[in-house]
Amino acid sequence: MTCRVSFPVSGDCVGMATWSLRAARRSKDQYLTTNEEVTMPLRWFATCAGSVPILFCLVIVATGKAPAEAPPTVTTADVEKMMTSLSNWGRWGKDDELGTLNLITPKKRKQAAALVRSGVSISMAHDAVKVKMDDSTAFEHEVTLGANSGDVGGAGDRYAVQYHGFTHTHIDALCHIFYKGRMYNGFSSDLVKRTGVGKLSINRVKNGIFTRAILMDMPALFGVRFLSGKQAIYPKHLEAWEKRAGIKVQPGDALLIHTGRWTRRNVEGAWKIMQDSAGLHASCLPWLKKRDVALIGSDLALDVMPSGIKKFELPVHCVVIVSMGMCILDVLDFRAIARECRQRKRWEFLLTVSPLAVEGGTGSPVNPIGTF
Repeated sequence: MTCRVSFPVSGDCVGMATWSLRAARRSKDQYLTTNEEVTMPLRWFATCAGSVPILFCLVIVATGKAPAEAPPTVTTADVEKMMTSLSNWGRWGKDDELGTLNLITPKKRKQAAALVRSGVSISMAHDAVKVKMDDSTAFEHEVTLGANSGDVGGAGDRYAVQYHGFTHTHIDALCHIFYKGRMYNGFSSDLVKRTGVGKLSINRVKNGIFTRAILMDMPALFGVRFLSGKQAIYPKHLEAWEKRAGIKVQPGDALLIHTGRWTRRNVEGAWKIMQDSAGLHASCLPWLKKRDVALIGSDLALDVMPSGIKKFELPVHCVVIVSMGMCILDVLDFRAIARECRQRKRWEFLLTVSPLAVEGGTGSPVNPIGTF
């Protein structure tokens, strides 16, 4: 038996009731419909035994006795401290340019390869957007026709793209962000030239990324099609998803955060991304360091926006890249792989990522592939 469900972010009945009351006030368009609904076994909803506790939860809603848990707060001073307390500078040597990708060992790659059982592969790249969208420039594509030689002809292409931003699927290299004149591992931002960056370039990732990925399906956790604007994802949500999915993030894993950004855009149209977007709260940063995540990605820009932290528009981006030395996959499209994961009831798979081999580059367009 299956049903449409709304998952609470906590395992107790009080949390379930509180969440359901808030959810009822949201736009119906946000909730599960058609091909993108989360159809789960009824047992996923039964966090308490039987139907009596669920009725009890409804009574709690009616009486108003479900105090909301205060979310964690992070200040500018806290983020500044994290730049030091969560640092991986020197962990793999003073000349290291790989950062947390060092955590993807040969043993880890073998374990990831063993996840391939059915041989089904799914892209997590959004198709190139050839019009200006969400404050990002269009992907330029010009086809050129070659001269015919008898019956044989041909065609070529010219591509041009400013991929950093909110529209094109890409990876951020460790030279993409610096703080107080320093990049990851203490390298000076003076190494950044118009002709290329002298250290930490995307070409350090030329051999590709091959590891286990875990998709954290936040719309499925919250029981919605997409997360609403400014919805912050806290450590408790990451741990709630681990519990629901029966999986734990391990050292060397790639962590992929699905917020439903592309579904939201289809439903609501364009919005001011920097002012109204779901994503990770800065309080997740110590959690990422503790779990030794090797790579992180999302379907937008990772951070909740606005961050609410002065001086740091994207605090997660800043600490993850500069302090931890972790590359970021931005603007992925998880719709297809989320459907596959839901059907299989499996949220781990082999991830492969191959950036362009550009010496001095600050990142690269990519086509991340998940294989089951």
